[in-house]
Amino acid sequence: MGQRTLKVLSYNIHKGFNLGNTRFVLSEIREALKDIHADMVFLQEVVGDHKVHRRRIDAWPNAAQFEFLADRLWPHHAYGKNAIYEAGHHGNAILSKFPFDTFDNQDISTNPLERRGLLHGVVHIPHTTQRLHAICLHLDLTKRGRTRQVEDLCRRIEQEVPHNEPLVICGDFNDWSLRVTNILKRELDVHEAHYNIHDKHARTFPAVMPMLKLDRIYFRGMVPLRAETLTGTPWRNLSDHAAVFAELAY
Repeated sequence: MGQRTLKVLSYNIHKGFNLGNTRFVLSEIREALKDIHADMVFLQEVVGDHKVHRRRIDAWPNAAQFEFLADRLWPHHAYGKNAIYEAGHHGNAILSKFPFDTFDNQDISTNPLERRGLLHGVVHIPHTTQRLHAICLHLDLTKRGRTRQVEDLCRRIEQEVPHNEPLVICGDFNDWSLRVTNILKRELDVHEAHYNIHDKHARTFPAVMPMLKLDRIYFRGMVPLRAETLTGTPWRNLSDHAAVFAELAY
């Protein structure tokens, strides 16, 4: 039997707008995602509903953004509603080719201005007895907030994720000081895919000329085969973040 692999992509889609908020590019994001054929897609800043944009933007989808992006390629999806406002709401989402056994969204907000959640899904990979734990999150802009949220993340994993079940943690960590990787490695024996392969974190922000290393794919119980940042055409003209991709063997 050949080696089984999991292809994972993580992407802050900036609510479907380009870097300068001058164009709504959700349809282009969907086509770019389809070309990668990831098994699981972890999304941040995904709009579940926005009444004003729906009226004003002709290309605004009738469905939630995560459903529009999932299309027919990812029949299973989980959404965590984090920021709720008069016009609608947004949060994190996971698109999956595999059905979810369960999923749960934990509020990890540390202040009223940044509503954050930890979306934790469990999928049963077909043709195996393995359960895979998949976590999608978007951390605070402040160091103090991120520190508390990483503590919440570690606590949840210790309580909810058995060591013999593979784990993937993806998202926008806003960790320009590069502290999170060492903490997760020390506390959870978790590794970062791009760092593991290239000995450095991926530069992902801003997408037009990536400098800051904000977006990550962490794993446990798997072996990284490939990791890359998705830059160039069309990615540089879509969100303000570049997407990150990894292929993991399990």
